[in-house]
Amino acid sequence: MLTKRIIPCLDVKDNRVVKGVHFLNLRDAGDPVELGARYSKEGADELVFLDITATIRFRKTIVELVEKVAEKVFIPFTVGGGIQTVEQIDTLLRSGAEKVSINTAAVENPKLIAKAAERFGNQCVVLAIDARRSKKQSGKWQVCVKAGTEPTELDVVEWAIKAEKLGAGEILLTSMDADGTLAGYDNELNKAVTDAVDIPVIASGGAGKLEHLYDAIAIGNVDAVLMASITHFGNYTINQMKEYLKSRGIAVNL
Repeated sequence: MLTKRIIPCLDVKDNRVVKGVHFLNLRDAGDPVELGARYSKEGADELVFLDITATIRFRKTIVELVEKVAEKVFIPFTVGGGIQTVEQIDTLLRSGAEKVSINTAAVENPKLIAKAAERFGNQCVVLAIDARRSKKQSGKWQVCVKAGTEPTELDVVEWAIKAEKLGAGEILLTSMDADGTLAGYDNELNKAVTDAVDIPVIASGGAGKLEHLYDAIAIGNVDAVLMASITHFGNYTINQMKEYLKSRGIAVNL
């Protein structure tokens, strides 16, 4: 059995880590460099850094901050937010990121996925999907862009399939409905996407207790679980999460 990954997420705004509910009502969660270093030492498998206002403020990702985090982090490190060109991807990879996460720019220009995969390899390209349940069709989800502020007509599952064909090496799948609620991941969404693609899927949005991590893996069939609130505010350590999953028969790196 392939090991499952535990991935803390740093949502960064104005050089601080923040966390909200349904992408709104953000509250301060700490310094990104300090938190990144802590999670690296605690044994997180990877780290995700998302500059959440870069796209809606029409600016590039904060490269200087990425470099500072990279200096303190000794695990694979994914960076996203405001990435629009292959040149920006190159800069971020040179700044210490192992992977880049693209969302809005990929929707607006799907060829960016193919260009990035061709130049840097599929393993460097993570497609981030912010998903919201469709109000028109039961059992369907729509892709939202610009930090979740703008819904599109794209179907999440269809977009995931297309992105894999274009060269995305991984999908970071965030349920906007579950985000920050601590009520559990949307495993109906997770399963719909994992059933449709062969590349790894990371579940994001809704982790509140240890059982939720297990459910995302066992029910949602995801390859990794992303979390923020339950680690940032001291609910659980990375080791507690891994020990719990191991006790329930999930293969993890201890």
